Amino acid sequence: MAAISTLMARGLLSCAIIAFPALAAEKPALSPDQPAPAITPSHVSASIEFSLRALAGAIDRDVPKRLATIDDRISCVHRRVLGFEINAKCDVRGYVERTAPISLYVDGTRVVGAVPIYGTVSGEGANRITSHIHGGTEARITVEAEARPQLRRDWSVDLHFADSFHWTQPPVLQVLGHEINLSRFVEPKIKVQLDRVRAKAAAAAKALDLHAKAETAWRRAFEPVKLADDPEVWLQLTPQSAAFAGVSANKEVMTGSLTIEGTAETVVGHAPAPVAPTPLPPLGSDVATPGKFELIVPVRVDYETLRQKAKGLIASFGTSGENTLRDVEIYPSAGKIVLGLRIAKASNADPDAGDWIYLLATPQIDNEAKILRLPNLTINAPDGAETEIVKWLIETKLLKTLREQLAISYKDTYEKLIAAADAKLTRPLGNGFRMEGRLASARVDKILLLADGLSVELRADGDLKILYGL
Repeated sequence: MAAISTLMARGLLSCAIIAFPALAAEKPALSPDQPAPAITPSHVSASIEFSLRALAGAIDRDVPKRLATIDDRISCVHRRVLGFEINAKCDVRGYVERTAPISLYVDGTRVVGAVPIYGTVSGEGANRITSHIHGGTEARITVEAEARPQLRRDWSVDLHFADSFHWTQPPVLQVLGHEINLSRFVEPKIKVQLDRVRAKAAAAAKALDLHAKAETAWRRAFEPVKLADDPEVWLQLTPQSAAFAGVSANKEVMTGSLTIEGTAETVVGHAPAPVAPTPLPPLGSDVATPGKFELIVPVRVDYETLRQKAKGLIASFGTSGENTLRDVEIYPSAGKIVLGLRIAKASNADPDAGDWIYLLATPQIDNEAKILRLPNLTINAPDGAETEIVKWLIETKLLKTLREQLAISYKDTYEKLIAAADAKLTRPLGNGFRMEGRLASARVDKILLLADGLSVELRADGDLKILYGL
């Protein structure tokens, strides 16, 4: 059993000690990572919104309530009496009018205008012989017309009005045994109204001047945005191309969107140098859906915070045996965190007494919990003299405790930064433009061990829109 225990102890020591030839007998050199530009490809949606209700109201004002008046004479009696053919006439009168405002809704890529219609006709004999003949009927139906808005390469809007319209049911009324087809009375009037609507809508589309609005949105996208104040974090977008991303709508709003592709750079500590806007590029090929907005969100963890956490852990662990901890230092060295411990004999009252031993680790991130850990702390032990200290670290389970419990949560810092970014990304831009942004999720991109602390670089994604309209 003694032999087995000896072998196990030797095994633990060999796992805990890494012999770095250049560092084996000396303090690991301070060697922080060099800050690198936090740049990532990204997308911005530039949208122009229209109120479907307002557009429908404008059209509604131009379309009269009564669409047609019916005043017609039909053959209502046709029979043979005493060998003679008798054809009697009846007068049919009525009207067709819309019973509610015109409504607009979106069905896929179509914008559909619908109007409910009420039609009524009554008939009576046209002379004394047929004056006793009476009849009447009514019906409620809907007529619909559609357009398919498209953006041309010259930034003009083609509404693509359909050349026809359709009834939701046949516009036929039965009166006095005859069918009265309302279409011949109403459709010429509807066609006249549709021509007026087309002309008005085309003029409105031209007045939109989408090229000028897209040009303004393009320039706005180059303006730096401060995402946070302490420390200052800035977002600098550099757009490179634009493409049409289609028309979408809900019950209230129709939106035409561009997707602007480029890069997003995050700068910490100072405002980035201004980027001169480039001219608005030619409109690229259509894209099915706008791309996701992405940026690098840096979350800082100070070395001092980690140092105090290590000191607190060791203090709570208490003095064990003849040794005690006198000081702790933390700094970066060649991509690893160095945890320096100054350990002295408990009996030595000199506050400056003790020898340093250094532990090294590669930081690891729990992305879900937003916690930074050092589970792979390994002793970088000098030769000979400190073998006793190495044994002490292992036998007292202090090394095990540090591996398991030395961790820093950056969740609060992360949530505050995301909330601040969301608040800064949603703001008015003036002249009818505004920006709306929201970051939905983030994942670890990389960890930088800088001179003044760790920077957990998170790749955050969400939506960023430059809007004009409602």
